[in-house]
Amino acid sequence: MNTSVNTTGTTAGQGGLPTTDPALEDALREGLDAVEVRLRQAVSTTDPIADAPARHLVEAGGKRVRPMLTLLGAHLAAPGAAVVPGDVLEAAVVCELTHLASLYHDDVMDSAPTRRGAPAAQQLYGNNTAILIGDLLFARASNVVAALGPEAVLLQAATFERLCLGQLHETVGPRPDEDPVRHYLDVLSDKTASLIATAGRFGALFAGGSEEVVQAMVRYGEDVGVAFQLADDVLDLASDAGESGKRPGTDLREGVPTLPVLLARRAAAEGDAAARAVVDLLDSGRLAADDVLAEAVAALRAHPATEAARATAREWAHRAATHLTALPPSPAREALEAYAATVADRVA
Repeated sequence: MNTSVNTTGTTAGQGGLPTTDPALEDALREGLDAVEVRLRQAVSTTDPIADAPARHLVEAGGKRVRPMLTLLGAHLAAPGAAVVPGDVLEAAVVCELTHLASLYHDDVMDSAPTRRGAPAAQQLYGNNTAILIGDLLFARASNVVAALGPEAVLLQAATFERLCLGQLHETVGPRPDEDPVRHYLDVLSDKTASLIATAGRFGALFAGGSEEVVQAMVRYGEDVGVAFQLADDVLDLASDAGESGKRPGTDLREGVPTLPVLLARRAAAEGDAAARAVVDLLDSGRLAADDVLAEAVAALRAHPATEAARATAREWAHRAATHLTALPPSPAREALEAYAATVADRVA
């Protein structure tokens, strides 16, 4: 089995670690490299049918945000520790495996053509195989977390439940009496932020952190997770370079109810003529045409709804950092604050 680490496309490989402290940077790189080795071991299988599709997304790269936050949670709990406990590394693997498994399922549900610059798994192997490989990775995550003890198993189960409920609520949509914006934020909290919060919690917990540190990481993860997705919503419109990893307007074309769209629909319902024009364009059924999509992107980008969504993303990111203010200053705390600021800066 090849266990060499190719960090191209990972947080470490991009030089995107949120710290200027040399000792912490070295520790994070070492930790992420160790997680990468364990992750590749965890997805490998001797079954010739399952092996290639199971390795597909790991080998496509990724930011490894969840492992990074697990490691930062550990360093926050034990500043200056020479060695990250093995349980922290295993917990980081659990979180990334869970994330990857959910992506296999998401891409089937969304009929996504690509993921991380490569063809999505179902494009190569079919929907049924992609779904079953996602299930296989969930099983591998369960196998790893079982060795971490009953508390970790319970936390993983609770997180998995929230992931499923978030996806279900997104699929069904808001009830007639439910505010679509509030519904959307609740979906993001469950579908995205819950696992990010668990990643930070695992790091602090398995590094022996106090309850204060553990809860700070939970609250931080819940808010920074929502902020990150809200930033992606804005970048789908505002980034000519496709900084979110997707072609600008992809969410519009696929009918994804992002925050700018939801705010524009609210404004249209309240009598805003410009918003009404945007909504009519979104609902025209013509977004498959590139010129119409470009027109819709430009119209929504120019509407105040996008600036309001940008401000909301920054608000969630800034709030995430406030959960750390009661903790003693440390390189890990500064790195977490810097990461939240980076999320906010993505939409500045």
